[in-house]
Amino acid sequence: MAFLNLRYDEHNKYHRLARTAVISVISLCLFVCVWWLVATMGLFETIPLPQDTFHALKSLIQEGDPVSKLTLWSEIGSSLTTFFKGAALTLVIAIPLGLLLGYVKPLRELATPVIEVLRPIAPVAWAPIFIATKALGYDWGPALVVFMGMLFPILTSTMFGVQRIDPGWIDASKTLGASSGMIFTKVVLPASVPYILNGLKTALGIGWMCIVAAEIFATSLGGIGFFVYEMAMNFYWDYAFAGIIVIAVLGLLTTGVAEQVSKYVSRRMGLEA
Repeated sequence: MAFLNLRYDEHNKYHRLARTAVISVISLCLFVCVWWLVATMGLFETIPLPQDTFHALKSLIQEGDPVSKLTLWSEIGSSLTTFFKGAALTLVIAIPLGLLLGYVKPLRELATPVIEVLRPIAPVAWAPIFIATKALGYDWGPALVVFMGMLFPILTSTMFGVQRIDPGWIDASKTLGASSGMIFTKVVLPASVPYILNGLKTALGIGWMCIVAAEIFATSLGGIGFFVYEMAMNFYWDYAFAGIIVIAVLGLLTTGVAEQVSKYVSRRMGLEA
């Protein structure tokens, strides 16, 4: 009769998964209840009822939107293409640059003032400039906005990770005759990985916020962000909210994948029990 034992064991991964699932369901139900209450009371005329929003989402999947007749999948495909272009560019630039600035103090001191000046600027502020710059190509405008949004969380986390390395590890490596290249690849890089992954998880959420704003400016590229804007401008509030739900799901899936990758890498490197 052991299966009747309902006591929660925090060391049992199945118990933890079940607890997380139950809490998530309760949380979502409460959210929908509050949403329904606010919509029913008419406090905001632009907020549709949950059932109307889900009906619009179903219609969007099956028939396309009521204005351009584009399907949900084409809008998602456009947004994902832009998002991954910006994310890939960020990883190629932010991680190597963060490792270099974290490892080489004179370069870090030189770059820090520039980073501190640029970091507070809202990424969407760059949207009109990037999209209007012909040399960059119209398709790259929104991707560069995503890049600006994701750059600093990954860059600063990587720099911080390098700076947190115990100097004793580096001194011991030098004593054992390790070259600078070996110290960098065998000590600095592995020790920085958890910080890089944390920065990546933060950056992914910011990236999705940026793409929605950027697509409003790049109207010919479409995407979920432009879809929400277009529906709102034509007073299809239920379709607009359906687009917002899609954005939330895409963001959750992206960060969820990043979380699993982070756990896998940590286990492989012996950084997680």
